[in-house]
Amino acid sequence: MPIKIPNQLPATKVLASENIFVMDEHRASTQDIRPLQILVLNLMPTKIETETQLARLLGNTPLQVELELMQTASHESKNTAQEHMIKFYSTFDQVRDRTFDGMIITGAPVEKLPFEEVEYWDELCQIMEWSRTHVHSTFHICWGAQAGLYYHYGIPKVDLPEKISGVFPHRVERRSSMLMRGFDDVFMVPHSRHTTILRQDIEACRKLKILASSPKAGIYAMATEGGRQVFITGHSEYDATTLQKEYIRDKAIDPNTKMPENYFPDDDDTKEPQVTWRSHANLIYQNWLNYFVYQTTPFDISTITPIK
Repeated sequence: MPIKIPNQLPATKVLASENIFVMDEHRASTQDIRPLQILVLNLMPTKIETETQLARLLGNTPLQVELELMQTASHESKNTAQEHMIKFYSTFDQVRDRTFDGMIITGAPVEKLPFEEVEYWDELCQIMEWSRTHVHSTFHICWGAQAGLYYHYGIPKVDLPEKISGVFPHRVERRSSMLMRGFDDVFMVPHSRHTTILRQDIEACRKLKILASSPKAGIYAMATEGGRQVFITGHSEYDATTLQKEYIRDKAIDPNTKMPENYFPDDDDTKEPQVTWRSHANLIYQNWLNYFVYQTTPFDISTITPIK
């Protein structure tokens, strides 16, 4: 089934070239079906790239998805044209009276700051509190996961001695979780962050279950029972060259920047990176949409049960 995205969103041409079925608003209005309403709070500086990455994964399922993009009003994007933001993005005030089947909160390049010093922290707290009563299942990514764990459960992030960057092997710890259904014994995930969360802090929280982890990258996937809240510390949505772009950017600032692990063939950064995580990325988003959103969300989404 297609993903419905706003007319003229730049992602449309990219996804169509990849044979991902994209439906514009005009065609969707003629179909007698209730699509899943998915809200994306995009905190990444590379807005268009992140939009495309997430739309690619959300569109690769048998379900019809209607995508809504949201930005914070308390922070103005410096890397994306304001014309794009005005045309395609809503603010919290514009959506706060609506309900959604699912929401994605992306990562953000602010992890070295204490949460309370982030420019839009107060607004993000309002959005995360609102999600408990207006969203059926929320999928938090990287810093978005750390922010959600801190706000909802008081779990702190911890500075790493050095940035973790690369593609790392992971293992499923909780096979009974539907989010992990169909996963291989070992699967690869990109990570790119300066901070982490500690296993003992997650294990001490009775409402959270650890689903998968990596010996090198740490806890990867956590969720509440039933999957109303999902927390993912890696970047399964990354394109083939996303880590490469980050590496080139960081190396221009610091020539001693370490190469991303398990990424360039033969650890040769003159060679094109090889994607080893695409199938897992598609699977985790398919499982989330199917089992934690579609299968359990009420047909009348205005009757969403608040998270206690």
